[in-house]
Amino acid sequence: MQFLVVFACFLAACLAQKPRPCMSPPLLSGEMSVATQNEKLFAFIRYLYDALGERVRLQEMGYYQNQSFTYDALLLFREATMYEINNQDHTCKRKPLKVDFHPMAIPRNATLLGQAVLGSSSGPGEGLLVNSWTGTIPNTGGHYLSTVTEFGCIPVSTAYQTKSFGWMVTSFVNNVIGILDPSQLNPPDFCQDASHEEPVDFFSLFQMK
Repeated sequence: MQFLVVFACFLAACLAQKPRPCMSPPLLSGEMSVATQNEKLFAFIRYLYDALGERVRLQEMGYYQNQSFTYDALLLFREATMYEINNQDHTCKRKPLKVDFHPMAIPRNATLLGQAVLGSSSGPGEGLLVNSWTGTIPNTGGHYLSTVTEFGCIPVSTAYQTKSFGWMVTSFVNNVIGILDPSQLNPPDFCQDASHEEPVDFFSLFQMK
């Protein structure tokens, strides 16, 4: 009985600890939506995320400036290369990638806004415990708000300020730890002879018609 009392006290102390900045699992796959404050962009995206190899695959469909688009991009950060892939026509464009790889994580200098339950805390399985953080984006000085799960540091949503769109909000759903088909993070065979085109930055990934 004394052991149970000590264990219960230890568990309560652990649960009472203040949340700390964290890093998401290095291999993730799932879906996310992106919407902007100025209503110029809305996109639904299937993503594959490999922090170990610094590779990301984004398969998008959405609207930009009232025009629909689909887009498939493979970002290879170690090679500073991005491939625009068209599986239907078996065509591919290769472009220099001007951005550095940033792992999914809460920066160490982030400020904790608070902890909350998404859904309900009334019964088991009815809610999700999350932590919300805020901070300043390096280089731009804009602000961000990021929410991740307390257990696992799985991304839930991120909002950050941009000059082009105002606030850009990303919401994550159906996250899975791991990647079912790692071959999708390699360029298809028909990309071997891809033509080289102008460099791209992050925001151009959401402006393709």
